[in-house]
Amino acid sequence: MNELTLMQRIAVWILPVIFAITVHETAHGWVAKKYGDSTADRLGRLTLNPIKHIDPLGTIIIPGLLLLTGTGFIFGWAKPVPVDARNFKKPLHDMAIVALAGPVSNILMAIGWALLARIGVNIGTNAEYISLPFIYTGIAGISINLVLALINLLPIPPLDGSRILTGLLPHRLAWQYNQLERYGFIILLLLLYTKILNTILAYPMYIAQNLFLSLAGLN
Repeated sequence: MNELTLMQRIAVWILPVIFAITVHETAHGWVAKKYGDSTADRLGRLTLNPIKHIDPLGTIIIPGLLLLTGTGFIFGWAKPVPVDARNFKKPLHDMAIVALAGPVSNILMAIGWALLARIGVNIGTNAEYISLPFIYTGIAGISINLVLALINLLPIPPLDGSRILTGLLPHRLAWQYNQLERYGFIILLLLLYTKILNTILAYPMYIAQNLFLSLAGLN
């Protein structure tokens, strides 16, 4: 997408980023309610209205800076949907399911964006003013959703992957493991700064992106 102007890149990325982050958080709240916790619903967070989920830093500033610098790597986050595990019948197990809902929603959205890109491919060069926006936006949607899914599946508290792993561990070990949460953000920053995170994500991202681009008819 390097051939696009800045305004075109913003137009291409804005909807995929907003939808990826908003649906991810709403999925947590929706599944939590199904398992007995209506905290998110009571606080008005069980909605697809992005305004309710926007985190100024994670939803606007970070994605915006990454877009401006042309890194080709866009990610972000929203305000976490509140979940009270005390309302679950099986707190660790149910919280793991709630956590899994976020990455699953991103994978489903990646499929949707791939199908949108596929429509653009099928339209072809006869109407590029329609096909190219579909293709570019579809590619952006695939990228942001795969990045969010893969990052969130990392077993680093408080990412979703840590909640999933906690649900699989014995109670005592799960409690000890969750003590890492206070250092989670620092760990993530170190992994990002040292580019270890890039190394961890590079191969699964390559495989997943090729798979979804094939679905879109672009590979």
